Amino acid sequence: MELEFTQEQDELRDSMRAVLAKECPVALARKVVEHDIRPDALWSTLTALGWPALTVSESCGGIGLGMIEAGILAEELGRVIAPGPLLPTVTQFVPVVREAGTTEQQERFLGAVAAGECRGTLAITETSGSFDPAAVNATVTLTGEEAVIDGEKRFVIEGDAVDELVVVAREPGTAGDDGVRAIVVPGAAAAECASRVDAFDASRRFVHLQFDGLRVERSRVLGAPGVSAAPGLRRAIEEATVALALETVGTAQTVFDTTLDYAQQREQFGAPIGSFQAIKHKFADMIVSLERARATGYFATLTIAEDDPRRTTATSVAKVAAGDCQRLLGKEGIQIHGGIGYTWEHDMHLYVKRMKSNEQLFGSSSAHKARIADLLGV
Repeated sequence: MELEFTQEQDELRDSMRAVLAKECPVALARKVVEHDIRPDALWSTLTALGWPALTVSESCGGIGLGMIEAGILAEELGRVIAPGPLLPTVTQFVPVVREAGTTEQQERFLGAVAAGECRGTLAITETSGSFDPAAVNATVTLTGEEAVIDGEKRFVIEGDAVDELVVVAREPGTAGDDGVRAIVVPGAAAAECASRVDAFDASRRFVHLQFDGLRVERSRVLGAPGVSAAPGLRRAIEEATVALALETVGTAQTVFDTTLDYAQQREQFGAPIGSFQAIKHKFADMIVSLERARATGYFATLTIAEDDPRRTTATSVAKVAAGDCQRLLGKEGIQIHGGIGYTWEHDMHLYVKRMKSNEQLFGSSSAHKARIADLLGV
């Protein structure tokens, strides 16, 4: 297992960082929060650069890169708390269609993503908050040429602002992994079933979906007839979870950099506060936590890229490390800034809200700690 980035991966990171620094300043996230605008210009720019096609296979018209590159993208998006549907499209919609869909369905939906014509997301969690396909209660009834969906989905990222979204449901009368299906629902139809969430992180759009007999074409049910989508969904959800952990790492890096810059400039008793031993200790703890989260995150991308048996455990470890990191850096980032750290005018709260929101998506630290214990047989 190669633990060093290649030259091409380093160059990809540098180019992404340069583009996002220009096209996605924190002022854009603030405009989304304060004026509820859609960052359509950002999506158009990134689409023109081919970013949605990053992990789509070449056979479907994509670039054909893998999970490591998706992790790099997620971290760089986190640095600038980028709004919009790029992250769920690349790290949720694309993996689900790839893992659960037939070759024809991949060409149909992923080809559209690669062409910049499709934004996508995943709708799986319900009132239980679980991202396990076996916990799904929403139902899909397959009748003739149609699939009829009933039930609720909660906290769907960009759920009313995408072109397609994968809804996870089960056939009536089934339990566990049996009967689990993934259905690609047109965004326009889903938007009619959506209600906006007044989210803690207002720079990211969340909706709840309530389906009451929504009918879609049977051809939109991913996979071969009679085959459960649960195994493929779990593999895709691991990709989404690791990407979210690395997005948190990127945001935490900006919190660290912003706080360090402030500590080097803010003076007290005639000296920069960063020269005080107590502040130095705080920064030492912060950088250790940050590098731990980054290292575990990219280790998880490697296990996924190489289909290593440790991928499931590594995914949970990465999410736990990211959770520990955001908790520490969020607290210290605000405290070291002192009185301005929690004001609306300062940008720190935008980054902290993104990290806190990410902690709850695709399983909290506590949930993943329990999962690790189960995997290890503790």
